[in-house]
Amino acid sequence: MTLNSTSTKNEILLSSTELQEQLEQQKALANVIVRIRESLDLETIFQTTVTAVLQLLNADRVAVFQFNHQIEWEGEFVCEAIAPGWDSVIGTKVHGNCFGEKFATQYQKGQVQAVADIYDAGLSNCYVEIFSQFQVRANLVVPLLQEQEVWGLLCIHQCSEVRNWKESEIEFIYQIANHLTVAIQQAKHLHEAQLQAAKLAQAAQRDQVIAQIVDKIRSPLDIESIFAMTTLEIRQLLQADRVAIFRFNADWSGKFVAESFAEGWIPLVGVETAIADTYLQKNQGGRYINNETFTINDIYQAELSDCHVALLEQFQAKAFATAPILQGDKLWGVIGAYQNSSPRKWQSYEIESLTKISRQIGLALQHHQLFAQAQYQAEQQKTLTSVITRIRESLDLDVIFQTTVTQVRQMLQADRVAVFCFDPQKDSQGEFISEDIAPNWESIIATTTPENSFGEQFTAYYQQGKVKAIADIFTEGLSESHLAILSKFQVRAQLVVPLLKRGTLWGLLCVHQCRNPRNWQASEIEFVSQIGENLGVALQHNELLLEARYQTEQQKTLTGVIARIRESLDLEKIFQTSVSEVRQLLKASRVGVFRFDPLSDWAGEFIYEDVAPDFTSAIKEQVYDHCFSEQFAPLYAQGRVNTVADIYQDKFQDCYIKILERFQVRANMVAPLLKQGELWGLLCIHQCDTPRNWQTSEIEFVSQIAEQLGVALKQDSYLKQFQLQAVQLAEAKEREKAMERQKLLAATIDKIRQSLDIQTIFKTTTQAVLELLEVERIAIYRFNSDWSGKFVADSFKDGWKPMTQAQPMIIENFASTDDDNELPRNETFVPIRQGEKLWGLLVAYQNSQPRYWKDEEINLLAQVGVQLGIALQQGELLEQTKRQTLELTQALQELKQTQSRLIQGEKMAGLGQLIAGVAHEINNPVTFISGNLVHLNEYTDELLKVVNLYWQHDSLFPEIQKQINRKELEFIIKDLPKTIDSMKIGTDRIDQIVLSLRNFSRTDEGELKLVDIHEGLDSTLLILGHRFKNHKERPPISIVKEYGILPFVECYPAQINQVLMNLLSNSVDALEEKFKAINKTYLHSSIQTPNTPLNIWISTQTLNSHIVIKIADNGLGIPEEVRTRIFEPFFTTKEVGKGTGLGLSISYQIVVEKHHGQIRCSSQPGQGTEFVIEIPIKH
Repeated sequence: MTLNSTSTKNEILLSSTELQEQLEQQKALANVIVRIRESLDLETIFQTTVTAVLQLLNADRVAVFQFNHQIEWEGEFVCEAIAPGWDSVIGTKVHGNCFGEKFATQYQKGQVQAVADIYDAGLSNCYVEIFSQFQVRANLVVPLLQEQEVWGLLCIHQCSEVRNWKESEIEFIYQIANHLTVAIQQAKHLHEAQLQAAKLAQAAQRDQVIAQIVDKIRSPLDIESIFAMTTLEIRQLLQADRVAIFRFNADWSGKFVAESFAEGWIPLVGVETAIADTYLQKNQGGRYINNETFTINDIYQAELSDCHVALLEQFQAKAFATAPILQGDKLWGVIGAYQNSSPRKWQSYEIESLTKISRQIGLALQHHQLFAQAQYQAEQQKTLTSVITRIRESLDLDVIFQTTVTQVRQMLQADRVAVFCFDPQKDSQGEFISEDIAPNWESIIATTTPENSFGEQFTAYYQQGKVKAIADIFTEGLSESHLAILSKFQVRAQLVVPLLKRGTLWGLLCVHQCRNPRNWQASEIEFVSQIGENLGVALQHNELLLEARYQTEQQKTLTGVIARIRESLDLEKIFQTSVSEVRQLLKASRVGVFRFDPLSDWAGEFIYEDVAPDFTSAIKEQVYDHCFSEQFAPLYAQGRVNTVADIYQDKFQDCYIKILERFQVRANMVAPLLKQGELWGLLCIHQCDTPRNWQTSEIEFVSQIAEQLGVALKQDSYLKQFQLQAVQLAEAKEREKAMERQKLLAATIDKIRQSLDIQTIFKTTTQAVLELLEVERIAIYRFNSDWSGKFVADSFKDGWKPMTQAQPMIIENFASTDDDNELPRNETFVPIRQGEKLWGLLVAYQNSQPRYWKDEEINLLAQVGVQLGIALQQGELLEQTKRQTLELTQALQELKQTQSRLIQGEKMAGLGQLIAGVAHEINNPVTFISGNLVHLNEYTDELLKVVNLYWQHDSLFPEIQKQINRKELEFIIKDLPKTIDSMKIGTDRIDQIVLSLRNFSRTDEGELKLVDIHEGLDSTLLILGHRFKNHKERPPISIVKEYGILPFVECYPAQINQVLMNLLSNSVDALEEKFKAINKTYLHSSIQTPNTPLNIWISTQTLNSHIVIKIADNGLGIPEEVRTRIFEPFFTTKEVGKGTGLGLSISYQIVVEKHHGQIRCSSQPGQGTEFVIEIPIKH
């Protein structure tokens, strides 16, 4: 009865459990259905479903597997939920024919696959291998269908153990899969709807972009900006690699004029001057002439010609679409979209967009052409107005010509515009005097043309003011000479306008087209004709201006000569300036002053002249003219001027003509020079190259000049008389001065000898000589061993700068040995000798003007130089003695420092040996104790086991029981192992201390070693550990270590440890001083002494090829005046007996001199101090 009752209860419990599971399954199923209805995100639906199923079925993994329909039975896991401890399979690709072999048909029919144990289900080896890869032991798989095709699988994996899947679980998973299938179908429909919407949006966006591009094309932009904007925006719209605009030439070749391309592709614009397409040239534009587009999806599949493919490969194109650009009815070019990275199937809407844009570009080109024509006409009028304005504003013919040719060439876009001037002396000959040319064409400035090179018919034509326009010189029927001249100037077409001055042909305005023929437009001919007429007016104005200027210059020159005669008494300067200015004004070949010899009858020579290049000088040429007295002497004596227009046309005697021919004279004008009524000489103006008709104004001008030069001769006579008297007075005065100078010289020498200080000698000498010679500067110049030198002392008058700050130099004047003191000079100098050696120079300067140095002045300066040499020799001996004394003092100081460092080094070496010896002596017994503690521990364990055994049987041995009770055996058993452990800890501590002592001393490492810096730091800290602990005077010091990763460093370990010990000891001293100072402050105060942390920070790091050690504390800091001296030997701020002043000095020597490193100190008073050590990793 009881058994039946229990069975019934179990059935009821089982039924209840199954119902509970089904209920949970229905909840999960409902949740999935709700999620599918609420969300359209397939990833969210999958993730929610696998998570819920994992929790409900208590499986190890639930995942969604999606097939790749491009490859048969290959796919990957796209979503999963896994229990802890199992690998993720997300993104894992699976490919196996075993799917197709066994389960493809089942999955196609929607059947579920349930495997309780993969090793007992008769599965193929490949299938088992796949399961093992994912740690699967049992699995449950339900297909996910999409329109009768297997989209994927819903997989439930049991990895930990075998599992028999229940029918309810299979049914539940099947329902879940059905609803997931619905969700997949919904996602597909949603994706298709989104694609359709995107296509519509793209179409609308394209229309909008095209509309914007059209608006910009129609805006008033220049054509280059329109091209640049259009190619960029079309490329962005079509997502092409390149969009470019190609323009045709007349021969159907062409070039790219604008483009926009993606990064990584080469430019096409400006790369080639012209690109020839033989097909387009042969078919005169091909399909483009009929307004047809051309589209190629793949250039290698389109059966194009080899040359066409090769051309496209140069453009990097693999696919392209082009549309023609028509300017009215004329094919102007094409716009093309290029795909370079891969072939491309061009869509109809893309071709339509490209065609729309090409039409708008054609309209823009048409508008641009009309606008350019209107603008060109306006520019012509503007240029004409500008030239006319410049002619009215400027009187400079060169400026007018240059401005005109520049503006006309720019306006007509010609290759050359030039002004040709005819030579009035030669029939039809001349040269180009002004031009403006385009790059790459030759200049023709100053190029002369042979006689009649323009042809007789053209000369008469131009004389009538007619314009000649030639479109092509080779079709105009020109003469061979004319063609040769034009070819020499690279002319192919020309437009020539005559320039008339007062009805006479003065020159030509030539417009040249050099690179090709040119049909000149009527507007262009009219424009250049108006320019020529206005230039003719400018020529007339210029001629009137030159006449007025010439008369003004004559008056100006005359006034200048008069003023110079009144201002200057230098007859040579007056004559030379006069002949130069007269020749320049009259544009004569020679102007000279001829002087008669008073001792010879009518003989003389030219003493001043100004002569043009290519003509011989007449200076110093002796002339005797016996026929002069007969014909001209009476006229000149009366002050009359004689003019000859052509020596061969007047009836002169042969002797006179021969004299004139000797000086190359063809025409001349001679004015007499009278001195106090007597004929002193002649002012001669010679024209040597051609005859010359002298103007009345020129004759009057020369007459006035000659009269003023006569006044100058009279003044010069009076001046010489006055100067003779002045020289006599000056000589008497100079004798008095010489006597005074000898007295001053004696006083100066006495001052020099009174001092042995070189600078005092310099100062005394220069000041005394400055007063003695009454000069503006006295300087002492010292030579170096290479004969360069510098000024070492000087004295000077107010207003002059010192020379002693100048850089060393070589003064070429000093290298000269010219002893000629009759000429005026700015300086004189004498040598300063130190025994037999030339030491330097004593230099006297007269800076304001040259000076005639007298012999007595130079002798006086030489005597001072001798005495200065002696004084310098004595002074330098004194300086040498002082210097040797100073060197001995410094050597003694260095010896003391070295001795102290050696003592300190010996102390440190002795300390190191002591530490090493102590460490060795301690190490032996400690090793013995440490080794025996192991055996002691084992023996104790054995004894305690025996004692415990006796203790358990103590009733058998009353005496043992009595002894155990008396000795508290239980306590001993517990405490004895602890005592041995504490002894072990003590010996380990002693081992650490001994190791640190040995590391610190390193007596066996006096050579460079590769060491661990951190080991040295830790050893030093361990040795100083007793100083860091707290005691009655202060709290403990905290050590903050921030070690970086350091390589082994090549150094002297013991020396580096000594540096670290010095710096850390100083930090401890500084912190103790700080604590004492704070306690002293609050000693008699009612306020409690604040808690003051005492810290030392130690950090290490690698910096390039160096390691950096920083040791910082928060002590009182170091004042700046102390910080700058802390590395000096024997400098210390500690009390007597507490510091030697050598610690930081030796540390500096170890780091800087021994290790080629750096040690720096930075400190802020009241905040702390930081030392930074930087040493190279490799020594």
